[in-house]
Amino acid sequence: MFTGIIEHLGKIESLKRSEAGGQLRIRPAGTAPFPSTLTVGSSIAVNGCCLTAVKTGDDFFCADLSTETLQRTSFGNARDGSLLNLELPVPAGAPLGGHFVQGHVDGVGRVKGMKQQGESWWLEVNIPAELRRYVAEKGSLAVDGISLTVARWNGGVAAFAIIPHTHANTNLHNLQAGDAVNIECDILAKYVESLLGARGKAVGDPWTIERLVEEGF
Repeated sequence: MFTGIIEHLGKIESLKRSEAGGQLRIRPAGTAPFPSTLTVGSSIAVNGCCLTAVKTGDDFFCADLSTETLQRTSFGNARDGSLLNLELPVPAGAPLGGHFVQGHVDGVGRVKGMKQQGESWWLEVNIPAELRRYVAEKGSLAVDGISLTVARWNGGVAAFAIIPHTHANTNLHNLQAGDAVNIECDILAKYVESLLGARGKAVGDPWTIERLVEEGF
């Protein structure tokens, strides 16, 4: 389990793909080494995708990618040198600074734009049509693993207010219009939908999104 609070930045040193999947080799983006707690078998969120370290060294780690991961995340089109957001799992008892993030990417969005406004920025992301039902203004989304609040939601585009710290300490300062970003929707929204669907089948009266809107929710 993660929180969407980015702890480290890495860069893709190499990404090998094959019909059976692929393997990432990642180095630190700066001079600070990866934490000593990152060992073989450790889970780590890489741009919001929960991966397992299969090789580690003083200045690198490797993670295998399944064909599903390559198809469902931005790693399918990632390039050597790309900047990566990294987060280790939250330890028990630690503050939950963002929101519950599983590292299970739901789909890939596209950056519409990043505009500076004073000392902050506005990030706009086109959300895939199949995920839009999970998005709510002032709700949470994980964008490349970063816990962000949807400040504006209109026409399938989610807008986020980015503070200077987040802009400087994540890959956001490196993104350009058209870039792919991993999207993970709030797990609470997905479970509510599943529970309502199951209840509807049981009683023969499905509470769909359209029904909830009609009832004023």
